[in-house]
Amino acid sequence: MVSKTHPEIAFGKTGLLLVNLGTPESPDKKGLRPYLKQFLSDRRVIEASPLIWQPILRGIILNTRPKKSAEAYAKIWRKESNESPLRYYTRVQAEKLQAEIGSDVKIDWAMRYGAPSIETQLADMKAAGCERIAIVALYPQYSASTSASVYDDVFRALLKLRWQPAIRTAAPWHDHPAYIDALAKSVTDHLDGLDFEPEVIIASFHGLPQSYFEKGDPYHCHCAKTARLLREKLGMNEDKLRLTFQSRFGPTKWLEPYTDKTVIDLAEQGIKKVTVVTPGFISDCVETLEEIGIALQEDFADAGGTHFSTVSCLNDTVMSQNLLKILAERELAGWV
Repeated sequence: MVSKTHPEIAFGKTGLLLVNLGTPESPDKKGLRPYLKQFLSDRRVIEASPLIWQPILRGIILNTRPKKSAEAYAKIWRKESNESPLRYYTRVQAEKLQAEIGSDVKIDWAMRYGAPSIETQLADMKAAGCERIAIVALYPQYSASTSASVYDDVFRALLKLRWQPAIRTAAPWHDHPAYIDALAKSVTDHLDGLDFEPEVIIASFHGLPQSYFEKGDPYHCHCAKTARLLREKLGMNEDKLRLTFQSRFGPTKWLEPYTDKTVIDLAEQGIKKVTVVTPGFISDCVETLEEIGIALQEDFADAGGTHFSTVSCLNDTVMSQNLLKILAERELAGWV
């Protein structure tokens, strides 16, 4: 006999959750400090022993880095909606994908660090009746410090749910034809709109400590394959389109060649016209808009460069939405 006091439970729906890196709540020290604390406390990101790392993080980094990071975010903050570009584009991507997929699937979005959290969004989707949820980490190239960290957090959230939904985690899509096609079109559209022809195009990916690669992380291989496929699609060689890595942090060796050093070296060698594309980011963010679009452009000019441009990320373009729909259909196959 079923108890009449059993709580009502929604069921029967399928969901898809898009997850991106994260964003501070505001472009100031108050917003950056908790964001950086959460980000830099992730054992997937910083693999050093907490006994060594946490005193450094709390005693030095969180008292110095928030101010510098806040200055960078302030330069690219979307004042009209009071949010970072990453948050804006992730939200709009989810909204447009919902319109494309239709009401049979509940589409939502979350941030690995900051709000809305993975835990909150999964709980909301479960409460809405989602018995099956596919998770798509919005990183084309897999790394333990990015994709794996997202899926870690998904399963931590499930520990708190009495009735867990079925979960799928998306495979990397660094070599997916729709992704390569979208990248190539973004580059050709950008080049068509320039009043100069770049002598070199830099494909800049987010960096990773060299030691992580040596431990078996496939990220470097994924980046190299993306760059190779993009070259082939564009009909370029390795001299024309060069693979580099940006955003290194701390004194340890990171994946090389470094984007900033490469671009400065090019200018000093007499290369005056450069374009940078950032294939590892599906949405523009502080790493693309400020680190590349502002800071690196200034460094290039100081070193003697005359023409510099950056290719916008896929963001919420038609190309981006087509890619996300294809990925959604792949991950939802058999469920809807």
